[in-house]
Amino acid sequence: MIDLLLRFEPILKEKIWGGQKLIQLFGKSSSKENIGESWEISDVNGDETVVSKGSLKGKSLKDLTKLYTTDFLGNKVYQKFGNQFPLLIKFIDAKEKLSIQLHPDDELAKKRHDSFGKTEMWYIMQADKDSKIMVGFKEDSNEKEYLQHVKNKTLLDLLNIDNVLSGDVYFIPTGRIHAVGAGVVLAEIQQTSDNTYRVYDWDRQDIDGNYRELHTELTKEAIDYKALKDYKTLYKVKEGGTSEMVSCPHFTTNLISFEGKLDVNHKDKDSFVIYMCVNGEVDFNYKNQTENVKVGETIMLPACVKEVSLSSTLNSKLLEVYIK
Repeated sequence: MIDLLLRFEPILKEKIWGGQKLIQLFGKSSSKENIGESWEISDVNGDETVVSKGSLKGKSLKDLTKLYTTDFLGNKVYQKFGNQFPLLIKFIDAKEKLSIQLHPDDELAKKRHDSFGKTEMWYIMQADKDSKIMVGFKEDSNEKEYLQHVKNKTLLDLLNIDNVLSGDVYFIPTGRIHAVGAGVVLAEIQQTSDNTYRVYDWDRQDIDGNYRELHTELTKEAIDYKALKDYKTLYKVKEGGTSEMVSCPHFTTNLISFEGKLDVNHKDKDSFVIYMCVNGEVDFNYKNQTENVKVGETIMLPACVKEVSLSSTLNSKLLEVYIK
């Protein structure tokens, strides 16, 4: 039995649009300048995170899945996904705006890339004044209109653009066009996939003068042209308790907001549970193990760990992630 709390060594990714906030705000360790992403828990091929401490130090996610199967993932999760860990957990720092992009669904990703699709969600942790995100169309569009605006580099004319603040939440299903604007730090929960269809990258060049590849043709079969009235996910903060923010077949994410002590019970779940600290810091107490998780850090409870005690001297917030 894998009867302990798990911490992983993050994988830091340099990006053309990245900055220094993951180092400055969260204490991530890197000598590189443009750190755009911290992959906290990953089973993407070639980017598997490993346990950072304790008796299982050095073991990868895939090692744990193969060794502990249902004790690690949960019965239903293991039956569905086998030895492929289903979620990718990140923190993102957008010093500059990201490309306008979208992601394929499971069926298309399986056919084209032999992988999962990429449904994701964002929790905004920090946003500079007037920071924005682009998500979805303002009005229903179509292939002809879309391709014409891509050709003319006027795609922004079609897109919904929101100013964002700390605490804002956005759910990004597959097919929905989107981009993170400059000055935003966020937590991202997504399916295990690194498939991104880049539509427009602001005509910027890398240090070698090269443009990043665009995938306009690939998007035509993947994009959702339907518009929504509002793309922001509404939720209520329940002080001293748990409130659900997003629930879909791929993951459920709750917000826990508390100060003091809080006992958490997962006997109703048949899944691992991941906690991302998005404000303050929290001590996780389980049997004889105590783990201090600061803002910008992550911890994982295997499916067999059903009860954990939380304590914090600060007003702290956690994202609680699992699969129903």
